[in-house]
Amino acid sequence: MGEVAAAELLYGLPLLRSVAGGDGGGAEGGGCGALLAELKQLWGEIGKSREERERAVRELEAECMRVYRRKVDEATAERALLHQSLAAGEAEIAALTAALGADNSPQLKVNKWTMSLTERVSSATSLLEELRSLKAERSKQFADIRSEIEKISAEIAGRSYGYDGSPRAGEVEEHDLTIRRLNEYKTRLANLQKEKSDRLHKVLEHVTEVHSLCDELGEDFIAIVNEVHPGLHETTDPGKPTSISDATLGSLAQVVAMLTSEKAKRAAMLRDAVVPLVELWELMDSPEEERRGFGKVTAVLGAAKEEALPSGVLSVATIKKTEEEVERLTRLKAGRMKELVLKRRLELENICRSMHVEPDASTVPEKSIALIDSGLVNPSELMASIEEQIARAREEYQSRRDIMDKINKWLMACEEEKWLEEYNLDENRFNTGRIARLNLKRAEKARLIIAKIPAIVDNLMSRTLAWESERKKPFLYDGARLVAVLEEHKQARLMQEEERRRIREQKKLRSLLSEKEAMPHLKRPGSSFGRTAEPCNVNRKRVDAGRFSAPSVRSGASSSSGGSSVGAANATELLRPRSSAAGAGAAHCGELFKGARRLSAAPFNYVAVHKGGASSVSSSLALS
Repeated sequence: MGEVAAAELLYGLPLLRSVAGGDGGGAEGGGCGALLAELKQLWGEIGKSREERERAVRELEAECMRVYRRKVDEATAERALLHQSLAAGEAEIAALTAALGADNSPQLKVNKWTMSLTERVSSATSLLEELRSLKAERSKQFADIRSEIEKISAEIAGRSYGYDGSPRAGEVEEHDLTIRRLNEYKTRLANLQKEKSDRLHKVLEHVTEVHSLCDELGEDFIAIVNEVHPGLHETTDPGKPTSISDATLGSLAQVVAMLTSEKAKRAAMLRDAVVPLVELWELMDSPEEERRGFGKVTAVLGAAKEEALPSGVLSVATIKKTEEEVERLTRLKAGRMKELVLKRRLELENICRSMHVEPDASTVPEKSIALIDSGLVNPSELMASIEEQIARAREEYQSRRDIMDKINKWLMACEEEKWLEEYNLDENRFNTGRIARLNLKRAEKARLIIAKIPAIVDNLMSRTLAWESERKKPFLYDGARLVAVLEEHKQARLMQEEERRRIREQKKLRSLLSEKEAMPHLKRPGSSFGRTAEPCNVNRKRVDAGRFSAPSVRSGASSSSGGSSVGAANATELLRPRSSAAGAGAAHCGELFKGARRLSAAPFNYVAVHKGGASSVSSSLALS
């Protein structure tokens, strides 16, 4: 190999760059050319032979080859390492992306045709760091949720897990850290939290109910709750969670059921003691100071089954104290039995008096006292009989209340009718003054009330008949059957109407007689009018006599002869002013119920008319 060939082989590229670049070439190319020129000069000065120079060039070429090879090997190793790092990074990126979810993870975006390996590895490294950070955060979320799930599950199962730390809390399924999986864990945790909340609410309800029942029954709440679970009551470790396990809930439910049953049992016992206690109080008129000590126990009478009662009212001591008080009053009652019997009999009479009926005669005071004194009847049995009569009387009083209200309304209307008749007879009723105006207004109201009497009577009768049909017995009022009294009242009102009609005809007759008495002063003697008027008068007399003999009324006097003097007297009797028959009928309403056991009514104030009244009137007319 020549010098030129060796120089071109060894330094061809730098020389070419040096030659091509001129003065503007790199310093490395210029340095190699200078060194080659200097080497040539030195070899010439030294006198190196061609063989020596070729051997030196070959050595130099071999040494350069070793340097190049080393650099190539280093570059190849570096490229392989970069490929390996890139492959490992891409594999880890793929694994992390699969674990975190492709839709929610950043993706590696590289272009292998335009990007070098170093740039690709750098991009993969930065993405890998981001994915690792995201995985660590996601893993922490999973761990926290898993820890909460395990804690709540342990609480529900009744295990002591998770409060001091558990290795299971850090175990996370790293192959599936997707959002879908995280949402599933969150949903499960939410369900468990809701279940825990519901269980806590149930436990609180049970504990509250147990506390209320223990307070009513006078039992030790702390001892009962501690038997179920010590964590249900405040302890020295307030941070310890409340037990919500199935066993605790079941035990609390059993305790509540047991206490509720005991409450019902004791309430029945107390009620059995309080009922006779209250009856004895009422029977013996016990003072308020004596009753005040048992004020709480009387609340059990009107309380519902679920209603809360005062504290300690159902305790064994309270029930025992109440029973002892009943026994004491019962012993005291035995010595005052006669007084109590008379008191209860008086109560029965008051109830019957308010209903206008007669009380049972089997327990009259005289008879009851005689029976007690003779010892033929047990006072308690006699008292029980009177109590039974009082119960029946009260029940009948309730059934008669509506009809009694109607009777009172009817009697009040009759009183108003009586007052109105007296008012109509008052000659000074039209005077001026405040009292006269008030009476006039009352009279107007009374007329409206009186107009409703027939409807009131009909309604009262229908209700009374319905009551009798339902009870299968007559409705008695002051010893008389109400239906019969109402029928008599209706007949009396019909007779009143007939009497009013007869009085109106009397007024017409009075007016006609007044005209007849005035006619002779208007006649002239010997006139044809005076002579021919007599037949007409006779005919009119007959008509008038027939008219006044038609109404059928009861006569209060015996029949007399038909002489003119008697006829005049009868006519005078007919024309005499009478008090209104309606007034007598109104007064009769109040008298209908007077009497013992039979129907009796006072006679109405009918006008007394003789049997020969019609002929007497005709005679008087003829004389005129």
